[in-house]
Amino acid sequence: MLNEFIQNFTHNLFKPLLLFFYAGFLIPIFKVKLEFPKAVYQGLTIYLLLSIGWHGGEELAGLEPAMYRQAAGFMLIGFCTNTLIGIVAYKVLRWTTRLRQVDAATVAGFYGSDSAGTFVTAMGVLTAGHIAFAPYMPVMLAVMEIPGCLVALYIVSKMRQAGMDAAGNMPGEQGYDRFRKAMISAPRHLSEEETDSTHGDESEAIETEGELAEVGAAVRHRQSANHHPTSRTNGGSSYTVGGGRTTRPSSISQTRDQFEHGAPTGNTPSDPDREAAEREEAHLALQNVNLSNDEYPSRTKSKGGWLSKELLHEVFLNPGIFLLFAGITIGFIGRLQGERVTSVDDALFVNLFHGMLCVFLLEMGMTASSKLKDLRTAGWQFVAFALIAPNIFATVGMLIAHGYSVVLGEPFEIGTYVLFAVLCGAASYIAVPAVQRLAIPEASPTLPLAASLGVTFSYNVTVGIPVYIMIATILTRFAPVV
Repeated sequence: MLNEFIQNFTHNLFKPLLLFFYAGFLIPIFKVKLEFPKAVYQGLTIYLLLSIGWHGGEELAGLEPAMYRQAAGFMLIGFCTNTLIGIVAYKVLRWTTRLRQVDAATVAGFYGSDSAGTFVTAMGVLTAGHIAFAPYMPVMLAVMEIPGCLVALYIVSKMRQAGMDAAGNMPGEQGYDRFRKAMISAPRHLSEEETDSTHGDESEAIETEGELAEVGAAVRHRQSANHHPTSRTNGGSSYTVGGGRTTRPSSISQTRDQFEHGAPTGNTPSDPDREAAEREEAHLALQNVNLSNDEYPSRTKSKGGWLSKELLHEVFLNPGIFLLFAGITIGFIGRLQGERVTSVDDALFVNLFHGMLCVFLLEMGMTASSKLKDLRTAGWQFVAFALIAPNIFATVGMLIAHGYSVVLGEPFEIGTYVLFAVLCGAASYIAVPAVQRLAIPEASPTLPLAASLGVTFSYNVTVGIPVYIMIATILTRFAPVV
């Protein structure tokens, strides 16, 4: 068994898929001046999501009725498993790292979701190794993206009720300001009309932010103690108190040095850095978001609590989930009509898939490598979590899948275990960043992606997948389902 694993492991490490990932990973390290076009990345992601969705939809159309019941039960189990993973990840991050509570909740949301890139890579490895898997697994990818979003939204909503301030700090955390409470759903940016309406006296500006009247008195008291007006700069817009003119910041999600409460820490970037990180989030999440205006729903105040209409739309109809379900539906209906596209001789969705995936992994290697620098201020415990968590969550996922197989009395393919392990052990970089940008503006935009892409994705596509294949082989060999 050990020799078999070593042979498979070394063979997988030098597959063209991973060699492209290594090449991309080295580009930032060697300071190669290569810019991967954003349009090409988004085009590749759209192609890969539609391709696996279309193929999965065609396979679904050919299933026997009993397999539909198996798939429906597995989807429910997968949804509950990732929900549990998100909750456990939050508890572990709170116990073992020095992250703020809001950042721990957001990172937990990333790990309670899944990764399309890791899933597609695992499919490529399994296909190249002629390892079979259940045809409904692409549907599992779409379903298991949702729980992490819901977990993060719920935890942060409880934090707001417990007194979280507008910068995302909880009572007892550095920089906490009890006079500036976080809104139920704070908008990321304000429109010009909203900004203009805040010009005037101090009490009018504070009232438009939904703050209590005593905030003005508290700020004036702080000014009189310091004997000079307070001024803050935020992305070109000043926030001056006591100088006659009060201009509201261009972003509710201020950094930790908002007002007088300490210097910013490495966990919270400055506003120019935050805006750059937000744009990168939008780029990775396949969204065309102009962060300086109100064209996107997140620019307006949400009045529906922690699950408003806008949030539900973002959770269930973000680009990644929509493209997956669109591909699945098209493939399913097309197969029922007798039009099969993803046959072995299809040029676009079969023959080109492997090459497209290689180019995609080149870009993902570049992104993962560039994210490593964001981990410097998070602490070694955070890095350890991003390395250890995938193994634990993936193994638990395989045990749960095996238990479901035992209950059904039907053995699963090795590839089914591996893909379910990947769905449990990976972290999102499409669905949750979009939800975070809309509903959790107080959280760091860099730390979650640094963990999910810089560490977990890199680990999973290089070491994790062959390890999961080995665990699944051991599990089915020593505890077979009869």
